[in-house]
Amino acid sequence: MKRRTKKRIAWGVVVLAFVIALAVIFKPKPAGPLDGVARDVFLVRQETVQKRDLKHELLMSGSIKAQEEATLFPRVEGKLLKNLLREGDSVKKNQTVSLIERDEVGAVYEPVVVPSTITGLIGRVYLDPGANVTISTPIALVVNQEKVRIAVDIPERYIGEIYKGQPATLRVDALPGKEFEAKLSIISPVVDSMSRAVAVEFYADNPKGLLKSGMFAKVDITLAEKKDAISISKQSVYTDEATGETYVFIPSTDGKTAVRKNVKTGFINSNFLEITEGLSNGDVILGFVYGLKDGSKIVLEK
Repeated sequence: MKRRTKKRIAWGVVVLAFVIALAVIFKPKPAGPLDGVARDVFLVRQETVQKRDLKHELLMSGSIKAQEEATLFPRVEGKLLKNLLREGDSVKKNQTVSLIERDEVGAVYEPVVVPSTITGLIGRVYLDPGANVTISTPIALVVNQEKVRIAVDIPERYIGEIYKGQPATLRVDALPGKEFEAKLSIISPVVDSMSRAVAVEFYADNPKGLLKSGMFAKVDITLAEKKDAISISKQSVYTDEATGETYVFIPSTDGKTAVRKNVKTGFINSNFLEITEGLSNGDVILGFVYGLKDGSKIVLEK
């Protein structure tokens, strides 16, 4: 009896496992976008040819610096007696920022002044009164931020497309949505042999003081521009490797097959490509699909 019971249990386990396996294998799959579409038919999206203002821009980044920055040092050794100005205070050239007391036993001297060497604002005061100082101890940082500058490196291949006075747009993450006008002011006459780049510097007016020294900034400079260009997405253009011809696909009249159409291209940027011949504003083309050929059957995405 015990053997029969064990056999029945074993067979029951086998049958249950078989039923579960069948359920997994024949489990209905969720509907997908290609359901009902034959395997030799391509599901494609449509794109409308449009007029666009195309720009070829170069995006760079770096840190903002004030037009002028000066670190102030004492002229003698001793102790910091007093700070007459603090961070954010305005200061004029030669105005006293701090006082130093000479540290010499048995002698009494008048406090020695630490004057500002430029006109601007106190950016940092480094020490508190009583601190020991030497002639190499920084006392304060003064900045003139009426204008700011940002130094960046531009790859040498763009040298022929930049010039002094070239306008640019400056943005900082700390001020989202705000843009500042900048100009290319300095172009190094040499190319770095290691990075193959040219050091350049942009300047921007900063009358409200919104741009602070040390901020991370992005600079966009327009190298070339084409207005009202008949254009489409770069990805929608194909190139015939055998002939070098460029072409797109358009839907047939009944919208069921892809039709190859040769085009000529012009201005190009990171996203769009100008079509100079073959298409007109408002025409409809097919977006890129790998393997699509002239005469391929298609289903248009809705």
